[in-house]
Amino acid sequence: MLHKITGKQQNSKLCFVCGLKNDFGIHAHFYVTENQELIALFTPSEEHQSYPGRLHGGIASAILDETIGRAILNKHEIDIWGVTIELNLKFKKPIPLDQQLKVVGRITEENSRMFEGTGEIILQNGDIAVTAKGKYLKVPIEKITDFDIEENEWRVVELETDPKEIEI
Repeated sequence: MLHKITGKQQNSKLCFVCGLKNDFGIHAHFYVTENQELIALFTPSEEHQSYPGRLHGGIASAILDETIGRAILNKHEIDIWGVTIELNLKFKKPIPLDQQLKVVGRITEENSRMFEGTGEIILQNGDIAVTAKGKYLKVPIEKITDFDIEENEWRVVELETDPKEIEI
């Protein structure tokens, strides 16, 4: 299925998942679809392995947690921040390194205090490698951490390679 991209979310400087200046990070970019799902694109490298040639399960968990947690931003005009309460994963297939992966996240339930969502890591051949379901508490950023937007370089980074559509 072809998904039209309607926007792109912010990256930061040092976040393990989206930090563009984190030498050990996965440098994911997050794209908003026409149906308010979020698709992350990233290419894991050998620094992200467990067994040789395979993505570490903890990193699979991290990208799914981030993608589902960020999907709430697609539904609101102001930034809504989530703190993970629960994250459950099912590992279905090994995840190779050195090829671009797609991660889809969506919100399935929301109330004034919490939200829930689901997501998948999708391999290049279209197979689903990991599924996840998460529950998040809505918390203002100032209650989570001392976050300076400028210092952390929290901004949308446009790339010439940003897709207009993504096939899933």
